[in-house]
Amino acid sequence: MKNTIAVIALSSFLAVTACKKNEKAGPAEKIENKTTEEFVVDSVKVNDSTKITDSLKVSYTSKLLVFPSLKDKKLLDSIYFQNEKIKDFSKAGLQAYLDKEKNDYFSSVKNDNKDWVSDVTYAQNWYSSSHMNLMSNTNGYMHIQYVGSGYEGGAHDNYGFSERVFDLKNSKKLELKDITSMPKNKIEAILMKNIDKINSGTMDGDGEVKNSEMLLVEKIPASDNFYFDDKNLYFHYSPYEIAAFAAGDITIPVSWEDLKGTLNAEFKERMKIK
Repeated sequence: MKNTIAVIALSSFLAVTACKKNEKAGPAEKIENKTTEEFVVDSVKVNDSTKITDSLKVSYTSKLLVFPSLKDKKLLDSIYFQNEKIKDFSKAGLQAYLDKEKNDYFSSVKNDNKDWVSDVTYAQNWYSSSHMNLMSNTNGYMHIQYVGSGYEGGAHDNYGFSERVFDLKNSKKLELKDITSMPKNKIEAILMKNIDKINSGTMDGDGEVKNSEMLLVEKIPASDNFYFDDKNLYFHYSPYEIAAFAAGDITIPVSWEDLKGTLNAEFKERMKIK
């Protein structure tokens, strides 16, 4: 049975696993906005589970962030890019969306597997989970991390990440070209050079294993799965994307010094990069 990755499969959004109850509304959170004032974001959640058979339990957990002050539809479509079904960006609308996604997931597991699921004789817990995390809002650049994981039989569960940065000043998703004019092939050479700067933490009998020792690709792509802070641009890769599953997810930094002379003037000024 194939594994599911909620983010990659563009299906749902996460919270934490739970039992048979819904948490209808998350409390408002305050995230530091270093340019102006506190940035307030709300959230909606669903945590629920059901028994398909005596041996099979299925859980669905999901969390969506809510941005009451954002009104630009194109920007909101980009923020909630996982599913085109989201049309109502209000708190009530997003809660209703999650409730429907949960019910649809339970129904699909039950109906799609009814020909063989009764043959499951040992206890199994399948799940689908995903969440949106507001990581930062600095100088008008809002970084959201989308994390999803799932299990529907097989050797192990799967998980994946999607990083997106939104330019709130210009109401758009930030693209790599908005940061640097360096050609992608040159960035990819830097990624290969920096592959071992942040180790994934993988160990074997001889100790720590380098990221470079687990690569499955000859060239590391300069993907759109990036974010940044005041020191580096970071590219984030999910399991299997560039390395073996045992490597986990891998993050590779590219310093502003590496990109010197190619940084977009507006970006450089807003981020106060020397």
